[in-house]
Amino acid sequence: MKEKVIAIFDIGKTNKKVILFNYDLKPVSEVEEKFAEIKDDDGYPCDDIEKIEKWIKNSINDLVHSDKYDLAAVNFTTYGATLAYLDSSGKRLTPIYNYLKPIDDSIPEKVYKKNGGQDEFCRRTASPALGMLNSGMQALWLKYTRPEVFARVKYILHFPQYLSYLLTSKIYSEHTSIGCHTALWDFDNMNYHPWVRSEGLNLPVPVDVSTLNEVVIEGKKLKVGIGIHDSSSSLAPYFASSNGKFLLISTGTWCINMNPFNTEKLTAEQLDRDCLCYISITKRPVKSSRLFLGHLHEVAVSKLNDHFKTRSDYYKKVKPDKRLLEICRKKCGENRFFFENLPYSRELKEKNDLFVFKSYQEAYHQLMVELSELTVEAIDLVMTADNVIKNIYITGGFSNNQLFLKLISEAYSMKNVYTSEVFNATALGAALVILDSLKPEKKPVLNLGLNRS
Repeated sequence: MKEKVIAIFDIGKTNKKVILFNYDLKPVSEVEEKFAEIKDDDGYPCDDIEKIEKWIKNSINDLVHSDKYDLAAVNFTTYGATLAYLDSSGKRLTPIYNYLKPIDDSIPEKVYKKNGGQDEFCRRTASPALGMLNSGMQALWLKYTRPEVFARVKYILHFPQYLSYLLTSKIYSEHTSIGCHTALWDFDNMNYHPWVRSEGLNLPVPVDVSTLNEVVIEGKKLKVGIGIHDSSSSLAPYFASSNGKFLLISTGTWCINMNPFNTEKLTAEQLDRDCLCYISITKRPVKSSRLFLGHLHEVAVSKLNDHFKTRSDYYKKVKPDKRLLEICRKKCGENRFFFENLPYSRELKEKNDLFVFKSYQEAYHQLMVELSELTVEAIDLVMTADNVIKNIYITGGFSNNQLFLKLISEAYSMKNVYTSEVFNATALGAALVILDSLKPEKKPVLNLGLNRS
């Protein structure tokens, strides 16, 4: 008898995966693809959407005819801040533009001026001014740079909903995709910001992220989800299984600190310090802060390697040493060696006299003391005064860095600090949000892979 499965297409900027989960939400298959980028109509790199579309449809056809799996449902999770524009016949009008594509500052300024200025606009939309990374500004860019194309736009979909549309031909929006630094959502009133209508952007009324549609593919009936933004999707397993209120620290090139239990509105000061809000699967704001942790670590470690003549991965051999931590604290005190000694500074000093350190181990301990201090500063920006957070979960690359974990645990000694290893948490979240609609009586127990630090 074939095993019933849910197929999740997890579309990242680099890797594209299709992962199969059974009804216990255990992964039973994973296939990964990489597609070379192409150039958009301005010659700027972008995803090859035609190849992605073809891959999705071929993958589903293969699964429909599988001898091993009984495909029951499909859902999508993708990177955010990316739009698809459809004409009145439902045809895509443009490439899937890259959110890193430059934008003339005069374009977002048109909206800022009409809506209280940049600071007030960004506060109200919980979106730092990030150019095309604010997906609403992509639509505005299309309106003012491609007016002949914009005039033909009937529907605007975020990327997860566009991929779902390929199968269902249904037009949807949902809160997680709108709420990820898009500059489209009014967090004061929890609705689209008035500028959306005044600029003529045709965005669908958002529906519940667990919405399903039935389609028939190759004679087989399937349920298809409407897609979910990847950051919000990665939180879903913790909502389902965490014992107590939590904060999730997702580490990598960026360290994203997400507090789903902070309902306070963003301040202009917090926006200046790189805070923003997502919207969770529960349709509530998730106050978040960002730190370029992995990048800063990589640049500083490169300097250590050059000075001490060590291999690029030598830092992985450094174990926490209480004696070295005491030496670093005495040597530098409240001053920072690697970073500018200013509140909320994220700038590495251009020159460092590394001869003050007797060894690579000592220098690396000092680096991690400072990076941990910066991380704590960023985390504290999204903590609440009542301090209700009980658990801190650390995922991603730095969850394997014992020195980082020790320093964060010491900083939050009154909380439970865990590392968490969840296989493909983003895809798991996308499966989880539709399982309840698909099989309400099924309540699988999720393993968050927790280890106390």
